[in-house]
Amino acid sequence: MSTVEAATAAVKRRHVDGRGLIGLLLVAAPVTLIGALILWPVSVSVFDTLTVRGPDGRHFSLESYRFFFSDGFSLRNLWLTIQVAAICTVLLLVISLPIALYLRFSETRLAGYIQALALFPLFVPSILLAYALIRTLGPNGTVDILLTAVGLPKIPSPYLTPWGPIIGLVWDNLPLTLLIILAGLSNVSRASIDAARDVGAGSFAVLWYIVLPRIRGTLLVAASFIILGLFSAFTLPYLLGPAVPEMMGPFMRRTIIEVDDPLQARTQAVVTFMICALFAMFYVRSVARTRREQSS
Repeated sequence: MSTVEAATAAVKRRHVDGRGLIGLLLVAAPVTLIGALILWPVSVSVFDTLTVRGPDGRHFSLESYRFFFSDGFSLRNLWLTIQVAAICTVLLLVISLPIALYLRFSETRLAGYIQALALFPLFVPSILLAYALIRTLGPNGTVDILLTAVGLPKIPSPYLTPWGPIIGLVWDNLPLTLLIILAGLSNVSRASIDAARDVGAGSFAVLWYIVLPRIRGTLLVAASFIILGLFSAFTLPYLLGPAVPEMMGPFMRRTIIEVDDPLQARTQAVVTFMICALFAMFYVRSVARTRREQSS
């Protein structure tokens, strides 16, 4: 290797090393914040729930988890949260997918108004939404008044039932779900759909064989984000949901404030975190698989 080539290679190595150092510096701040604000508190909570203080110091114990998984009230609250999360996820995907398909492939002026209407809940605070639903669907609310005015019987109110937070959470999470699916549909070209229609494929065949395979990862990402948000929801379940059983957010608040049992509140938080971590793992694997497919 000549002197010029060696010098050029050394300059390139220094340039690459400099870019790598800049990249590490750029990610250092967010990684430090994640460690300080998320990983460290989670580690401390897990440690507290797995140890008890005795005369000779702390030692390992699963007593808090034994109590949680043997307590019928705690299990009913966890099961209600899982049910609400599952129903909301299915409803959001079923509602958002047709809207996203229309917005992606429609060129009419109406599509713009529909998109603005679908994204409107993004700008409504959850507490305002909760009180609006109470005044509309609650006992003696607007719906009851209208039905009574035309001589029809009142309908059972979803307020203070599991369907109260379901309605509120679906409304509240619709914009984010729609935006995620729209982003995934950008990978579906109109040319592929037109080609499928030219060979006689119907709307269902196009959806099943062309659209859904290309947005499968996007739907998984959307479902993961929905579930992560629902397990951490507090305002809507607290204001709209039943008191017994209750979702995990209000349950943790009541345990630490009213029952004054911080250990059980941490145990509930750790159990909730582990369930969310499972769906977060699916999300990370989906993103990694998508990147591998794009690079191949």
